[in-house]
Amino acid sequence: MPFIFRNRCFNFDRMKQLVLLLFCILPLTVPAQDNKNLNIEEIKKDDVYIALQAKMKPVEEKMDIILNEYRQASPDKKNNSSFKASFDKRYTEALNRLTSLLQSFISANTDSYVSLLTLNELVNSPLIIDVSVFANLYKSLSEPLKKTDMGVFLGNQIFSNARTPIGMVAPDFTQNDPEGRPVKLSDFKGKYVLIDFWASWCSPCRKENPKIVNIYDRFKDKNFEILGVSLDNPNDKCAWLKAITDDKLTWTQVSDLQGWLNQAALLYGVGSIPQNFLIDPQGVIIANNLSGDDLIQTLNTTLH
Repeated sequence: MPFIFRNRCFNFDRMKQLVLLLFCILPLTVPAQDNKNLNIEEIKKDDVYIALQAKMKPVEEKMDIILNEYRQASPDKKNNSSFKASFDKRYTEALNRLTSLLQSFISANTDSYVSLLTLNELVNSPLIIDVSVFANLYKSLSEPLKKTDMGVFLGNQIFSNARTPIGMVAPDFTQNDPEGRPVKLSDFKGKYVLIDFWASWCSPCRKENPKIVNIYDRFKDKNFEILGVSLDNPNDKCAWLKAITDDKLTWTQVSDLQGWLNQAALLYGVGSIPQNFLIDPQGVIIANNLSGDDLIQTLNTTLH
């Protein structure tokens, strides 16, 4: 179930999972600083973990209330501007408290494996977008923590800047268009391509579509194409096709109709939509998450 926050559609279940994970570490064995196995029962007895739980409890309760109110609201209520504004304000405040609390916790417990686990969850969530925040928190951790298996992996993940960072060759993928014909990203090699992740059910995406239509009309004759990738759900092909028609999307559209489990979205680490990646004629990612005037400015500078 998606929810709208800051003009983007997020994966509700992943956000809820983040809060749950920070309160109950997953039941798997992880390597500790002393090279022994630290299991779930040992983690629960750790003083630092207990302290984190105590600090997190009021935040968790507040987030549960806000998210449950949104989940239980009727479709009409979710579309009510006052309700949406209130939800956005309350959830923003909760997120700010959460991020501040967790950053302070990690900074104050740089020798604890619990801090490494917490940072891992933050890196793999949409709570903090600025990668420099992750980098500074990671640098503050003790050297023994950084040398654990998770520490090494997390460091590589953070300093690669993203699953699909700017400067990386865009991973190729194949999905079917509305007529069932397979389309590859590599089919567009030699052109500038905007991979546009969206869905018919995503109101921020639909709101952005008219801007994308105007941009496409303006630049389509300058070696520029768009590849729309829809995160529509199984059995929702009709809704997908109707949105394409209603929004006058004339560029290539593909989808595997698997919702948030869309294989291209998973490949590119997409956790919210709308989201896009600009690819150059050699297939290299040169920009991401561009919209409106920013996209126009980038295309004006880039296209010849």
